[in-house]
Amino acid sequence: MLMLKLKINPELLECGTDEAGRGCLAGPVTAAACILPDNFAHPLLNDSKQLNASQRLELREIIESSAICWAIAHVHESEIDQMNILNASIEAMHRAIAQLKPIPEFIAVDGNRFKPLNQIPFECVIKGDGKYQNIAAASILAKTERDRYMKVLHQEYPQYDWNNNKGYPTLKHRAAIAQFGATPYHRQSFRLLPNQLKLSL
Repeated sequence: MLMLKLKINPELLECGTDEAGRGCLAGPVTAAACILPDNFAHPLLNDSKQLNASQRLELREIIESSAICWAIAHVHESEIDQMNILNASIEAMHRAIAQLKPIPEFIAVDGNRFKPLNQIPFECVIKGDGKYQNIAAASILAKTERDRYMKVLHQEYPQYDWNNNKGYPTLKHRAAIAQFGATPYHRQSFRLLPNQLKLSL
């Protein structure tokens, strides 16, 4: 596997940022931001979706102990319903970046949409978590923290299988919504059930 590039601008204090949970029916959208030192390198570091759960947890420990700084932020389902999922994803990234000390001089963003934050220059990179280590590190922090959070919510509502599906629209998750209805953690602005399932209720 080719080693990812560390960051976009070698000469700047640059953070990577990414989110997890955009496509879920329940729970928050979670974002992370991370500034890695210039000497950081890890051969396993890649897009979090390319790694298994144990690899992500192993890398999270390495990232948290090695990074210059890192931060994680949630935007919860009630806010997602108010502002829509795209704006909520960007807001979560903004909240994570705003916690960083020192303040980054440049933001490397996974995806193709972002809004300016405190006049810090930024660049959007499609599939950036498979190209730059600082974005990949943020993707791992966001994914592992959101997974942890959904396992906690699973204790409250075990019938929805969130410890396995993490809120994504699996058949088992949708069957539970059809049987038990929505929880306070479900995103009411999302189509929780396909129309044909709604008719049979």
